[in-house]
Amino acid sequence: MAKAERSDQQLESITDFDPQKKPKRNKYAFSCAILASMTSILLGYDIGVMSGAAIFIKEDLKINDVQVEILVGTLNIYSLVGSAVAGRTSDWIGRRYTIVLAAAIFFVGALLMGFATNYAFLMVGRFVAGIGVGYALMIAPVYTAEVSPASTRGFLTSFPEVFINGGILLGYVSNFALSKLSLRLGWRMMLGIGAIPSVFLVLVILFMPESPRWLVMQGRLGDAKKVLDKTSDSKEEALLRLADIKQAAGIPPECNDDVISVQSKGNHGEGVWKELLIRPTPAVRHILIAGVGIHFFQQASGIDAVVLYSPRIFEKAGITSSNQMLLVTIAVGLVKTISILVATFFLDRIGRRPLLLSSVGGMIVSLATLGFSLTIIDHSHKKLTWAIGLAITTVMSFVAFFSIGLGPITWVYSSEIFPLKLRAQGTSMGVAINRLTSGVLSTTFISLYKAMTIGGSFFLFAGIASVAWMFFYMCLPETQGRTLEDIEGIFGNINWLRDSKAAKKRAAADRSNGGASRLSNVQLVGADGLVVTVTARDGNGG
Repeated sequence: MAKAERSDQQLESITDFDPQKKPKRNKYAFSCAILASMTSILLGYDIGVMSGAAIFIKEDLKINDVQVEILVGTLNIYSLVGSAVAGRTSDWIGRRYTIVLAAAIFFVGALLMGFATNYAFLMVGRFVAGIGVGYALMIAPVYTAEVSPASTRGFLTSFPEVFINGGILLGYVSNFALSKLSLRLGWRMMLGIGAIPSVFLVLVILFMPESPRWLVMQGRLGDAKKVLDKTSDSKEEALLRLADIKQAAGIPPECNDDVISVQSKGNHGEGVWKELLIRPTPAVRHILIAGVGIHFFQQASGIDAVVLYSPRIFEKAGITSSNQMLLVTIAVGLVKTISILVATFFLDRIGRRPLLLSSVGGMIVSLATLGFSLTIIDHSHKKLTWAIGLAITTVMSFVAFFSIGLGPITWVYSSEIFPLKLRAQGTSMGVAINRLTSGVLSTTFISLYKAMTIGGSFFLFAGIASVAWMFFYMCLPETQGRTLEDIEGIFGNINWLRDSKAAKKRAAADRSNGGASRLSNVQLVGADGLVVTVTARDGNGG
């Protein structure tokens, strides 16, 4: 009997040093992320469907290229209104009801566009839909980041970009499927059926829980704990997350009542802009530059020009049939969607930086090659099949490289780096820059390629992407595996890149030495005198 007890004690002592098993993916957090991110399908569908609908709208309403540019691109400008007020709104009524509001506004906009009788009426519908898109783009990644455990936050927070791509593909398919209808009915059906997803979203979102971080900011600790228990990988992690959130919100650790009184200032947006813009700490300043910068370069590299005007790009490449243009455009959407699905599984395994830098590197090569092929086609007096094939291939490779890195990581990264009390406003500011940049490019792309040739415009985008790669390399530290409350600590240090390299060198040295410098013998002595010696890594080695 004594031997059995000693054996059990010995086994328990040794198993204490076993590595922890990787937690299973939290299905409840997974469901919440899917439902919240489905709002992004609204923007994706509008982008995809407008690329083809613009061809028929131009013919039906007899508008010129400048009016087409304004029609296509101004939704992004209008979305600035939604993203500008979404942060304050979400702090006021909560993340969940802000998602409901986004879907309701887009529903009204889609109906207005579907029943438009002239260009002015259509622009009113674009304005209303744009506000809804602005709300959706800001709130979906914020909510998803706030309910996700650190182990799968990158995977779950990439869902908004997944649904944007899915919406784009649905828009492309809608273009092809409805192009056989009459001219007057076809494009109106394309735009009007965008209202259908909004109704579904409003119904399902009401079953979602509120963000635990917003609940803590309102003093509803009991409700926050219930949500964290469901969305964490373990009860221990739920308690740690709650403690971190309370600390970030300025709530003393000893406050454990279900409902407590909190200071209203800062919980509904007051004073946040001063701390974010006027008197930021070095860490907040670094975070702001990184958050705004990644949103700017995501759009400045030309992705919306390719997605919105892909039929025109293929027309310039030598494809003249409308059916062929729409079919190739569907292929672009399919490649983009498959690529983003692949990317979601690597965000929490490989990390943000490796995927981001590899993605932008591939985009640079693709854009430069696309510019080269289009320039050759533009200056040739005969049809060059190889150049047309190269142009189509590089469009595909560009959207694929974008979707495996820069596309999803922009939303993941910007939603997780801002401190809790600055998150809603900081993220809305990044979304505003994103939509403004997209709006400027999409409303001027036709004029741009007419001024500097279609090939020259893509050489310009390749140059911008090169600057983006250097910015990301110098300014964006890795956030993989860290809790939201811990991330602020890695910003504000200009030597973070050097420190990261030094850490890698130390790890490499340890591996080359067989890890001997990191191993030590630990002796465990039981009450009955049993001594167990275990070889373990010391604290410095991790």
